[in-house]
Formats: sequence, C-alpha cells, structure tokens
Amino acid sequence: MDRIEEFFRMGGYAAFVWPAFAVAIAIMTGLLIQSVAPYRRRQRELTRLEGGRR
Repeated sequence: MDRIEEFFRMGGYAAFVWPAFAVAIAIMTGLLIQSVAPYRRRQRELTRLEGGRR
C-alpha cells in the first residue's frame, strides 16, 4: 500500500503533476470535441447534398 501512496505523491511533486495532467486531459478533450463536431456537421451536409443516398 505504501508504494501506491508513494506513486500518487509523485516524490513530493504531486501538487504540480496532477494538475498538469488534469489540464492536459481538459485540453485534449476540448480538441477532440472541436474536431469531431465539424466532422459530423460536414458528414450531414454531404449526405444532404448527395440526396440522402446513404
């Protein structure tokens, strides 16, 4: 159990490491949403322009 706690403490740098992970995950999630939303919009537009042949 001590090894797990030691891991989560990150050698005393946990106050810097975990927030950095959180920020990175938030940014990557935002980029994913920002990429997928226009893709889906374009797919719907393409289907509409093709006359709904899909």
